Order: sequence, then C-alpha cells, then structure tokens
Amino acid sequence: MDFTINTYTSLLKTLQSQGYTFQSFAEFLQNPAERSIILRNDVDRLPENALRFAKIQAGMGITASYFFRIAAESYHSGIIKKIVELGHEIGYHYEDLHLCKGDIDKAFESFSNNLAQLRQYYPVKTICMHGSPRSKWDSMDIWEKYDYRSLGIIGEPYFDIDFDEVFYLTDTGRRWDGWKVSVRDKVPQQEKRVRQGLVFHSTNDIIKAAQAGFLPNQIMITTHPQRWTDKPVAWVKEWVLQNLKNIVKRILVAIEK
Repeated sequence: MDFTINTYTSLLKTLQSQGYTFQSFAEFLQNPAERSIILRNDVDRLPENALRFAKIQAGMGITASYFFRIAAESYHSGIIKKIVELGHEIGYHYEDLHLCKGDIDKAFESFSNNLAQLRQYYPVKTICMHGSPRSKWDSMDIWEKYDYRSLGIIGEPYFDIDFDEVFYLTDTGRRWDGWKVSVRDKVPQQEKRVRQGLVFHSTNDIIKAAQAGFLPNQIMITTHPQRWTDKPVAWVKEWVLQNLKNIVKRILVAIEK
C-alpha cells in the first residue's frame, strides 16, 4: 500500500543503497554533491507527521529540509525546535501575497515579519512558495518587486534550482505524477522528463527505477508529510480528501488553460 510510513522508509533505504548523498536545500545550493538528493518536506498541516518523518530521516543519518507555513495548522514552535535538534534545516513556506489579498507591499512586510518569527528557532536561509491552489494570487509575484536576498535568503527552489539538471519529484495530489492536476507545484521541464521516461505514479515505481539505476544524479523530492501514515482511518481520510481536491484542481487547471 502506498503513502505509508513503511513505504516511505523503503524509498529512503533504496536511495541510500544507490549511493546518493542527502543534502539540505541550503547545503545543495552552497556545495552540491555530484550524486545528491534534496529531501524537501512541505509542512502544510499536521506538523506531528513532519516530526515523525524527521525522526526516521535522522535515524538513518539523513539531513532534510522542512518548510513551515505560518498558519496554525502548520506552525508549531515545539515541533520546529525538535526538528532542529534532529539536525534538519528549517525554511519558510510562504503564502503572504495570498494572506495580504494581492497587496505586494503588505505581503513583503508580512513575509519579513513571519521570517523573523521562524528565525527565533533556526537561522532560516531558504524559502519555498506554498501553492494555495484556490487562491488567485501567486506569492512568488512578491519577487517581481522585492528581492528575498536582501533578507539573507539564499534560495527559493522555483528560482534557484536548474530543473534541467535537477530532477523534480513531488507527491502533490497524493501521487507522483500529480503535476497533471497541480495549479502551481510543477516545473516547466515536466513534459521533457515524461519524454525521457521519467514519470512515476506510485512510490514503488520510483523504488524500482532507483534499483535499476534509472534515476538522474541530482533530485529534489518534495513530500507533504500529512499524506503519509500507517493508521488506517487517517490513511483513508487523506485518500478521500485528496481525491476530492484533485477534482477541484483539475477544474482550476482547465480554467487557466
């Protein structure tokens, strides 16, 4: 069964066995390993699930990056502290243009304040946009006027990673080919990767590709820990909710076209 803790652990073990170096996003930007995996964890909600992921990774000697929203369903100072203690990177999963209803100046002020709040627990150097698929505002538009580097930020994946070189995998839509129903969590190189045969639906598909030596040398893997659980009721609930969300996102994607 997919999207369980056991399946996720099997994925990590397989990737380790293939000789990949696991780097935080900041580490990769500063000194990318030739054969590297960035484990990006977007904590949209259920931060306790993120802590479980962090413990599994730390137990395997793996460093990962955790991007927290400022929203109540994500932000949890106690859990952030514990994840830092486990040796992981903390980043800001920002959605300030949405929160400020499209006002870029207010959004930058909000971003700055929220960044300072997170920096109470970790010297945040990286950020990542939260998609907010139902919002008409894309928070990356803040950077058309402002420069996040002025705040000591060294990277935002959608601006600072060359996805021609780094293969992007995300569990958006609770599937690994979810860009088809994604409003914002996707990269322009997706169709190119499909032509290369680098398209996977299940986690087991990725595991088999890794075992066959088919995966590229540099990969960013984005997971949303709330989607992964071994508890049957929680698993079914997430499966049902995500399928409903995917229907809505398909409509939004169709409207955009």
